Amino acid sequence: MNLEFIKKIVPERFLPRWAILIMDVAIVAVSFLFAYLIAYQFDRSAESMVSFRNAVITGVSLSFVAFAVFKPYRNVLRFSSFQDILKIFVTLAFAYAANTLIDRFVFVRMEVRIPPMSIVTIAYLIAFLVMSISRIMVKMIWERLSFDQQKSKLTFVYGAKVMGCSIAKMLRSDPMSKYEVVGFIADEPDLAGKTIVGLPVYKNDDKLVDIINKKNIEAVIISPAKHEEVQNTDFLNRMLALGLKVMTVSAIKEWDDDSLDHSKVREYSIEDLLQRPPIQIDMKKVASHIEGKRVLVTGAAGSIGSEIMRQVVMFNPQQLILLDQAETPLHDVRLEISDTWRDVNAVTVVADVSNKSRIESVFEKYRPQYVFHAAAYKHVPMMEVDVYESVQNNIVGTRVLADLAVKYGVEKFVMVSTDKAVNPTNVMGCSKRICEIYVQSLAKKIAKEKKNVTQFITTRFGNVLGSNGSVIPRFKAQIEKGGPVTVTHPEIIRYFMTIPEACRLVLEAGSMGNGGEIYVFDMGKPVKIADLAKTMIRLSGKKDVTIEYTGLRHGEKLYEELLNVKELTKPTSHEKVMIANVREYDYDYVKAEIDALIDVSLTYDNMKIVAKMKQIVPEFVSQNSAYEVLDKKNDETYETESEIETA
Repeated sequence: MNLEFIKKIVPERFLPRWAILIMDVAIVAVSFLFAYLIAYQFDRSAESMVSFRNAVITGVSLSFVAFAVFKPYRNVLRFSSFQDILKIFVTLAFAYAANTLIDRFVFVRMEVRIPPMSIVTIAYLIAFLVMSISRIMVKMIWERLSFDQQKSKLTFVYGAKVMGCSIAKMLRSDPMSKYEVVGFIADEPDLAGKTIVGLPVYKNDDKLVDIINKKNIEAVIISPAKHEEVQNTDFLNRMLALGLKVMTVSAIKEWDDDSLDHSKVREYSIEDLLQRPPIQIDMKKVASHIEGKRVLVTGAAGSIGSEIMRQVVMFNPQQLILLDQAETPLHDVRLEISDTWRDVNAVTVVADVSNKSRIESVFEKYRPQYVFHAAAYKHVPMMEVDVYESVQNNIVGTRVLADLAVKYGVEKFVMVSTDKAVNPTNVMGCSKRICEIYVQSLAKKIAKEKKNVTQFITTRFGNVLGSNGSVIPRFKAQIEKGGPVTVTHPEIIRYFMTIPEACRLVLEAGSMGNGGEIYVFDMGKPVKIADLAKTMIRLSGKKDVTIEYTGLRHGEKLYEELLNVKELTKPTSHEKVMIANVREYDYDYVKAEIDALIDVSLTYDNMKIVAKMKQIVPEFVSQNSAYEVLDKKNDETYETESEIETA
């Protein structure tokens, strides 16, 4: 029979519950009829007919009561599951037990003629089989009719365990799905060749390519449980080489109602490929520092600041003060809070962190107890040109906030720094190193004076996936336009972590610090940017996008410094967080040097400003920059952080 004709006669609407109830009760009645036919070829003697009548009346009545108690008729037949079959079994078992008890302890004493136990048993077994099979058949027929084979892609699911099975079952029962699952791919040898939820399981080996070609597979959906295997094997490259569309589903924590639907299926992204297992933090310890506190977040409209805000919200602060000088992004954050966390006491403040009188008014009004300082200019090429701004926003802004934190008795001051502060080669990195030096020297000063009310913590990490202006959003935009994708150098590498991952570690470091520490994070394995671009192009499915090498930008390093070298760090209670061994500076010296730097910055003479920065941070050696002329020409080498021992 033509499938299109069947689609026309099969109703789209669900059967009403009363109709399913009547159908189930009728199945029970007919089951007793078949039980008598099987056992006695339906002996029509008077005794047999009375026994049959009593059996049907009792069985149907008790089944009706059991249906009313357990309600197996409430499920939608086309979406039946194992749980629904189990509910039918429990319902009929209850009815059978009640029937047996009434027959043996009531009807026998009343001398009412009852059927043999074998008849009752056979009847309930038939009822269970028919009710179960009917639901399975309806489900299978509906799944078959639901797919528009002209539009659906034949699909394999990579991962044949719990999550993979959930994906397959979801897609098979979802009429809106564009993917028809026809099999699983498994790494486990014991699963290969078996059948799961009615679908064959194929081993992930050399024969897989032939199977994919033979069955005309067009897409593969990667179970979230298989992300680690994808990162550490060539599976993704093999699938992309075959021209398959590679998909995955959102992580369980992103499901709105703890269930899957077709909207959760999305294209596999480079973020999925670079992600590592979730970092676990001491939630109770973090909460004890933030709960009930007034928390100030600077740079709250930026990638890091806004994510810190989202995570701090979860720890029930007394008040959130969100400060940024970018009006429109801060307004977006304000709208997000009003939509998502209406009960949170949050205020937004448009202000420049280098404006001391304005920032002091904020401290005086809100009296923050916990400060996350994420406000900074971060783009290396821009700060190579606008050196004055890097001094004013990054250095002056940090000094203003740190000084006010001490004045107003802030308990914790957590500054977000960067890996580019390690042996800096550019103005931005050097400006952040000077921020670190000032904060650390201030912490040392107040500790020596035993006025250490404020604990200063600095956190360093590298590039974050998807942050504003970062490489991945730029590559995506270039690929969508058809290319070319611009990479500065074929050998350039970077370390990456996700924004939530970085911010969780910032919270963890803030909770464990005692004052003056510079914490560095384990960034994992470095990634070659050219390989990143190639993978993103393959994932997009666009074969005509090319890569263009543009040359290193001003101040850009080819290789970022390792943050977590054991010789340069000390371990902490968290395996992903370490304390950097760096030179400690005297506060009075640092203050005088920064005062001199600020004075020089007011000349707007980039060469003079950078020359002064190099005096403060002697390991600052410019690369691919006009400021290389300021570095010594002879063989004398500067002392780098890697050679410095903590005093």
